[in-house]
Amino acid sequence: MADRHADNLQSPPATSSGRNALPLIAVTTGEPAGIGPEICMAAAAVGGIPARLVFIGDRELLASRATLSGGARSIRDYGRQAKTAPGDVEVLHCPLKGDSRPGQLDPANARYVLDTIDRAIAGCASGEFAAMVTAPVSKAVINDAGIGFTGHTEYLAAQTHTGAVVMMLVGGGLRVALATTHLSLADVPGAVTREGLDVTLRIIVRELRERFGITAPRVLVAGLNPHAGEGGHLGREEIEVIAPAIARLRAEGLEVEGPIPADTVFVPARMAAADCVLAMYHDQGLPVLKYASFGGGVNVTLGLPFIRTSVDHGTALDLAGSGRADAGSLVAAVKLACELAERRIVQ
Repeated sequence: MADRHADNLQSPPATSSGRNALPLIAVTTGEPAGIGPEICMAAAAVGGIPARLVFIGDRELLASRATLSGGARSIRDYGRQAKTAPGDVEVLHCPLKGDSRPGQLDPANARYVLDTIDRAIAGCASGEFAAMVTAPVSKAVINDAGIGFTGHTEYLAAQTHTGAVVMMLVGGGLRVALATTHLSLADVPGAVTREGLDVTLRIIVRELRERFGITAPRVLVAGLNPHAGEGGHLGREEIEVIAPAIARLRAEGLEVEGPIPADTVFVPARMAAADCVLAMYHDQGLPVLKYASFGGGVNVTLGLPFIRTSVDHGTALDLAGSGRADAGSLVAAVKLACELAERRIVQ
């Protein structure tokens, strides 16, 4: 059930002959009114990254934001075999659809944002890119443009015809995956099913083995209700849904433990021997991880036919154009993408 669809073609990881066969990684530059373009330009100036980065976005927009980062010396058009000098930024030009001012969202540019993502998807699917890294986008303005969009994770799954993907954040010594992603809290209990948990946990275990190199992953599963339902007195989802899903996987020899009350699943004694926590919903698991790693956390989409990492924050419209945005999470996302791509090459 967790296997990728047949049309999710996997291609050999892309490398560049121009920089000692470094992985070629696409970086989408995000919402043009947000901090995405400037943190991308700041990341481009960071030394020691073992990859050739290709930034997908509007050339003039990125050139203007590069001045804020104090980074890139020059903008060069991307060419698959292009050779660039240290400090150059390779840009795969994708033109804006409307004007762009820092901090001012414009629905006219919603299609532009999706075009950058689509180009990265196409490049990863064809083997042109070894991985994609995404800067933050605004879900609201894309929806305001009349385009249904619940998030990168769901969009990538739909565009690659992937039946199931898992959102996992990495940072602060933690890995936290989500059973449900961008849903209202009222919709979460109905979305937590035995079948869904079975698929999600299988994807997590497989990806921790294959992408992260963990031989026997151990996953802790949080309960949905306070005190993991208190024996059914505070909810029966643990008894009727979560525990049976875990029991099935444990019978197959997978190291999955739970359901564990969410307020104690992250205590150090438990986490010391755990490789990942599966939270039932977005704000159950991510506040803990973001407290431990904000500014350096990385969002990873598990289950896709290619590597995708992203920042752990939003568009920060109030900081856009100020030159004060922190590129730490994007740099961490790029470095993790490099690590995962390198492991795939070695395998």
